[in-house]
Amino acid sequence: MVEKIEHAGTLYAIIIYSEFNLPGIHFFTPDEFSQQLAYMAHPTGKLIDPHYHNLLARTVDYTQEVLFIRKGKIRVDFYDRNKYLLDSKVLCAGDTILLASGGHGFEVLEDIQMIEVKQGPFSGELDKTRFIPQQKLVNK
Repeated sequence: MVEKIEHAGTLYAIIIYSEFNLPGIHFFTPDEFSQQLAYMAHPTGKLIDPHYHNLLARTVDYTQEVLFIRKGKIRVDFYDRNKYLLDSKVLCAGDTILLASGGHGFEVLEDIQMIEVKQGPFSGELDKTRFIPQQKLVNK
């Protein structure tokens, strides 16, 4: 199962739930995204040609991040650029999310272990703006 969080023509996130299971390669992101996300499932014996990636200058204007939930449960809140809450989703062990645009916040619902992948180099607090939401979260 794959879910896109969209609002007013903007893609905020792509969630790949742990139940997703199709053979082959499935890309979820458009080619122009600075972070690419794909799922791959191959049978035993499948050969993938040896390769390396060429040095190629790229411009990244906006940080996108991927979270792999290894253990626990977390609620992800999605905000627009005006700091208004758009939606919330609960992720569990085995789920993956690409945070593509807008704002986001989290509440840990069960002790969590997750892996984060995002573009570098790391620029510390220059990379984000913390904010107070314009409306309170509505319990779902």
